Amino acid sequence: MEATTSTYVLRTSIHGHTKDVRALSPLYFPEGSFVSGSRDVSAKIWTPNGSDKGFCEGMAFGGHSNFISAVCVLPPSDQFPHGLILTGSNDKTILAYDLESPQPRYKLTGHEDTVCSLAAGKFGTVISASWDKTARVWLGEKCVLHLKGHEAAVWCVALIPAGGLMLTGSADKTIRLWKTGVTERTFRGHEDCVRGLVVLSTQEFLSCSNDFSIRRWMVSGECVATYYGHTGYVYAVACLPNGRDFVSCGEDRTLRVWEDENLVQTITHPTQSVWTVCVLQNGDIATGSSDGVIRVFTKDPALVADAEELVAFEESVARTAIPAQIGDIKTDDLPGPEVLVNPGKREGQMMMVRNGNSIEAHQWSSAEGRWVKVGDVVGGSGSAQGSSGKVDFEGKQYDYVFDVDLGSDMPTLKLPYSSNEDPWMAAHNFLERNDLSQSFLDQVANFIIQQTEQLTLGAVQGAAPCDPFTGAGRYIPGSERNQPGGQFPSNPLQTQHASGPGADPFTGSSRYQPSAATNGPPPKKPSYFPESSYISFDTINKQGVFVQSCLGKLNEFRSQAGKDVSESDLKELEKLVETGDSEATALQMDILWRLMQWPTGILFPVLDILRHVIRYPRVNQNFCNAKDGDRFLSYCCDLLSTDGQPKNHLLAVRVLCNIFQQPDGEQILLKSLEQILERVSKLHAVADKSTKVAISSLVLNFVVGFCKTADAEGKTRCLLQIKELAESNLDDESIFRFLVAVGTAITNDNNCKELTRSLNFRELISKSAKSNQEKVKDCARMLEEALT
Repeated sequence: MEATTSTYVLRTSIHGHTKDVRALSPLYFPEGSFVSGSRDVSAKIWTPNGSDKGFCEGMAFGGHSNFISAVCVLPPSDQFPHGLILTGSNDKTILAYDLESPQPRYKLTGHEDTVCSLAAGKFGTVISASWDKTARVWLGEKCVLHLKGHEAAVWCVALIPAGGLMLTGSADKTIRLWKTGVTERTFRGHEDCVRGLVVLSTQEFLSCSNDFSIRRWMVSGECVATYYGHTGYVYAVACLPNGRDFVSCGEDRTLRVWEDENLVQTITHPTQSVWTVCVLQNGDIATGSSDGVIRVFTKDPALVADAEELVAFEESVARTAIPAQIGDIKTDDLPGPEVLVNPGKREGQMMMVRNGNSIEAHQWSSAEGRWVKVGDVVGGSGSAQGSSGKVDFEGKQYDYVFDVDLGSDMPTLKLPYSSNEDPWMAAHNFLERNDLSQSFLDQVANFIIQQTEQLTLGAVQGAAPCDPFTGAGRYIPGSERNQPGGQFPSNPLQTQHASGPGADPFTGSSRYQPSAATNGPPPKKPSYFPESSYISFDTINKQGVFVQSCLGKLNEFRSQAGKDVSESDLKELEKLVETGDSEATALQMDILWRLMQWPTGILFPVLDILRHVIRYPRVNQNFCNAKDGDRFLSYCCDLLSTDGQPKNHLLAVRVLCNIFQQPDGEQILLKSLEQILERVSKLHAVADKSTKVAISSLVLNFVVGFCKTADAEGKTRCLLQIKELAESNLDDESIFRFLVAVGTAITNDNNCKELTRSLNFRELISKSAKSNQEKVKDCARMLEEALT
């Protein structure tokens, strides 16, 4: 077991950005790396140094025209083996990057204001939040859902890993739970803007707010805990590796660590705003702050910074200036340094002490058992009213209320301002409240600075000017203060045994055909959906025709294969096919795997046998188990390459359909949806009719599977794929299966119905209703009724 310290200690400080670091996210690759986004309009990868405890800059991404406020990382996929980095910006766009180039792979547009939060889910899903009061759901380069309903800016988003659920937090003080584009539940309890969200499990999540609190919620709606400790806005919260404990950061300069629902550590930073926090793969914590520095904290003794750097960090915190209204503090009443010999009452407790002519702020560290100096308290001087006391204006108290004269043709206006506000934000609110042009922004902000001799938080000596849009009173757009049936007995989709080798169960002699006219009441029309069984492509072993046909081809190709396959091996394979699963042996399955490595030009008889036997429980478990399943699935997907053999295309898709017949195969396919659909989508463009029918069957099987597991996100992805594929030239059989898939997806799921309506499936339904095939017309009419 690795040794650890009991508390987090500074590992390193990364000085790689020139302005605020607004967003951080861990990467899947390289190991231990993370990505940062900054107001300096750049995003950068940071990779652990092999030689020391620090990080080196791996790559800097460009492309945005304004500051970056959000980053997230999509998991690795077949198309992007190392994942995909996405950045959201004040320029209203989202850019996507891989690790091969600093230039974006693509751009997502649609938001009408700053993109301030991003979250990544499975199957390539990304959700974005914006000051335009909406969130959007993206799949690849397409916006598939537009989430509307919040009354103010949406500040944060998160995805719950099961059930296709999404969370949004807003400046309207609420959190919304969404499912397939529709609000399922609204969470109320926060008293100010909701700034951050993190999912703990499929049933729980955390939120943080400008009301200085963090709340723990159940997805069912209950707030089960509220955590207090921060003394300013709480900007971000992140989950620790155990899935229960968490960390938070905010405007009070601190990173706070919460374990077993208690605040156990407070780490003060030498800067005003700690904007963002993320947890790295090894459990270390990284923060991004308004001074442009990324700081990494660790419990690993081997990674703790050297003594000199630790002392420098503590001294930089101690030198920080903390603005306060000195006129409201009776200096003589403050205790002297001698009070610091007494222990604090709780982690993070603050105490001001008088040390000569200065006032110092100290914070209690439970872990260290001592008071730590976190800054010198300084005050503002002067006001237009000659007093630093509070002034009432429109029912609220401010430090100042100025008379502003913008010109002889304008009336004198009142400008309220408190010293903890950002001058530019106060100016913006003033102009908006009075319906004035934002062209006056600099003029009004400079007036505030001159009148208050504005002090900013920074080092006491050599302090740099504060970024005008990142302080506690910065612009929060859109916030209140800124705006005055039954199953038919013979279901035609039920698996049928075809009358010939490899025959399609939907087009062979056993396929569904309408009954002939009879006397008496007309028969009920079949209920084409919902489909509850997986579609398979079966064969019958009639007089050994199928076996002998395949084995004959294998014998013919054996000499061309150049592989070590004997006649006795083929006899074993024949036994596997004829005797079924009950006597399947490891030797037989090993022989099959060896044959599967034959050259693609002579592979089709092997794939035909695989298509048949993969339905057997033992064979399915052998190829699709947790250890070997990924390798087998990659093999099948490689056969779907558009430059491959058409015969192999058809059989490979049918193999995938039949894999669904057993639990191991079902499980690996459902988790690999995106990988498979990426290949299938490209193949569909060049596929022949039979292969397209097989593809439509495969997509239908995915829908059936996601209905069984109540995976709304999976069903959503399938509906989007159907919409894309259905826009091409299709035969009636493929259209029929797609219609059944859509009908199955929307049955007892109003959210999927809404999505289907929004995707405009009406055109496909209308076209299908004119088909020459009765079952296509009937199914289209059923679907039309279901959507009405």
